Amino acid sequence: MSTQAPTPEFARAFCDTMLNGFDNEVQTTKKVLACIPDDKRDYRPDPNARTAWELAWHIANTDIQFLDGIADLQFKMENPAAADKPKTSAELVDWYGRNYKRASDRVRALSPEQLLTPIEFFGVFNLPAAFYLGFLNNHSIHHRGQLATYLRPMGAKCPSIYGGSFDEPFQHAASTTAA
Repeated sequence: MSTQAPTPEFARAFCDTMLNGFDNEVQTTKKVLACIPDDKRDYRPDPNARTAWELAWHIANTDIQFLDGIADLQFKMENPAAADKPKTSAELVDWYGRNYKRASDRVRALSPEQLLTPIEFFGVFNLPAAFYLGFLNNHSIHHRGQLATYLRPMGAKCPSIYGGSFDEPFQHAASTTAA
């Protein structure tokens, strides 16, 4: 096991790699959010589960809170961006896209040294700022998977996520072999 501390160069490369990958995850998350029927957003599969809308808001809002916390080098419970909370699935997709761009640009603007700044996460973790991007990615994918399982019981279609779904089959690229 290495005890070598991460370098600023590593922090920059890690941040860029994680955000470039998360850019793709955000597009997939927007597809899932867009599938929530507005008239079924109170659906919950179990009395102890969140409603579809609560879960959708948790995904979008928490992604932005994570990014803003990283950019601020400090996590806070409140999220000023949540003041304009969306009321429909289409508004949520738009809100998420706008705020993701704003917040991820702020993280991209951090210096390599700032990316190595330790940030306390509510007494649970104390990690270099850049490392929270991995936690953000895992958290978002986990809850997006939960939300995707709500869609069919709500009468909605489930989009492809990492491959085709029944409702959105995988499309092979046209063959380009020369004869």
